[in-house]
Amino acid sequence: MTENKNLNKKIRLKNIENAVREILINIGENVDREGLIETPKRVAKMYEEILSTKNINDFDNYKLFEVDLDNSREMILIKDIPFFSMCEHHMLPFFGKVHVAYIPRENKVIGLSKIPRLVEFVSRKLSVQEEITVNVAKKLIEILNPLGVAVVVEARHMCIEMRINKIGSVTKTSFYSGEFKENVDRKKEFLDGIK
Repeated sequence: MTENKNLNKKIRLKNIENAVREILINIGENVDREGLIETPKRVAKMYEEILSTKNINDFDNYKLFEVDLDNSREMILIKDIPFFSMCEHHMLPFFGKVHVAYIPRENKVIGLSKIPRLVEFVSRKLSVQEEITVNVAKKLIEILNPLGVAVVVEARHMCIEMRINKIGSVTKTSFYSGEFKENVDRKKEFLDGIK
């Protein structure tokens, strides 16, 4: 089984390498010049490292804890989680930070490190920012069944900056559920917390 997996990986990497070589040739580059000789192989390895085809349902490496919160309904916030992804429209990078908050139900919390891991999990594929925002929120709702979830993603997109020369522009997307959607004060508390 492992031999088959390794063979498939080698074939996949070789196919990507060949495709990159074809792109370089078709944009008029000399693929035999010193700076480009190893580029197709490097790009193939890079794609293997930074892109995944895992489904959000594959994110199952987490544990829930019951803690004595005295049913306080306080917000748990992790902000400024860095992320990197690749735009599925132009295959160019976009990157920034994610802010995630939730209000536990019945004193159930998730290990704090799992939220940044979830952000990384959903962003390591060809995607769009809106999808990352929604996937992080919906997975937390599925896992925790909390009283509310809030997710804000702020990102710079190379397809905007490189293609239309709008350097430093930031795109912001958000998702709110439960108390964050229904209670203006809760939403304000979250937004004040991520300033």
